[in-house]
Amino acid sequence: MHQRLTAEMAAAFAGVALVNIDRAYPHKLDHLLTGPEPGAADHVALHPVFFGSYDWHSSVHMHWLLVRLLRLQPQVAGRDQIIATLAGRLTGERIARERAYCDRPGAETFERPYGWGWLLELRAELERLRGSLPQADDWARAVDPLACDLGDRLASLWARAPYPIRSGAHANTAFAAILALDYARSCGSTTVEQVIRTAATRWHAADRDAPLAYEPSLTDFLSPSLAVAGLLRAVMPPAEFLTWLESFLPGGLGPLAEPPLVFDRADPQVAHLDGLSLSRGWLLRRIATAVPEGHRLRAPLAAAAARHLTAGLPQTVGGDYVGEHWLASFAALALGDIP
Repeated sequence: MHQRLTAEMAAAFAGVALVNIDRAYPHKLDHLLTGPEPGAADHVALHPVFFGSYDWHSSVHMHWLLVRLLRLQPQVAGRDQIIATLAGRLTGERIARERAYCDRPGAETFERPYGWGWLLELRAELERLRGSLPQADDWARAVDPLACDLGDRLASLWARAPYPIRSGAHANTAFAAILALDYARSCGSTTVEQVIRTAATRWHAADRDAPLAYEPSLTDFLSPSLAVAGLLRAVMPPAEFLTWLESFLPGGLGPLAEPPLVFDRADPQVAHLDGLSLSRGWLLRRIATAVPEGHRLRAPLAAAAARHLTAGLPQTVGGDYVGEHWLASFAALALGDIP
């Protein structure tokens, strides 16, 4: 059965997100010192919006989670608190300070590309919310300058990059490209969309026989192979993508059919594997929708997606903070999907 974001899930996810975005510690600071900087460790001062949730990018996608919940479950428990919280955070003045941080010397690669992709996805979700929630207009206008900056930065880099990054973690270019492509299409950035289309083709159109036996690594929260397939599903015509997919997965899913084993959910990197279950579930579902009924890959893709989500969803709420500060956003990504 196709898993959906229920009202009960939405309420639990909202509770986690509201607590996390206000939780300043523990915090993993990503800051390049270019000289002595008194106060450089004061991440709350440096990041007046995205200071919580353990690190900057997780705070971005926990803010995104709240926006997504307002759209997918408009009467979510805690709705008024969510709206008030976002109204206090997503202001022009606060976002301007986040933008200034990203413009500072030494911050050219800050959160590249993972945090960039999530910021762009936040802006895309705000765009979708504008039609049903008037306050989202103000939030979208506030976030827009930073999104434009990071979209331009991403396009400039990827237009020149001869190679992708096939990582199972934050550096993965295909995952960030899927999020950025959603922003480009939702917000009408034809330049960013064209750069991603061109880069995806240059990087991956010739990929064949994915090395599935090498996945996962111990700290993966993304599948390098499935991220590539998810990206090409978004940029190729359906018939062309199906031909490509058949050569990319000639023997089927292999070890990617089963969820990963997680032996220590209190370890912040090993706990990534719960996120891998959720991101695999999301990508497997996206890929399956592009495969015709009756094709040899369709049923295995759908069944594997269900197994991964069944394994990952129970870990999203109530566990160790090293997982709880981010996993619910990956669950909402999988359960709602990006168009």
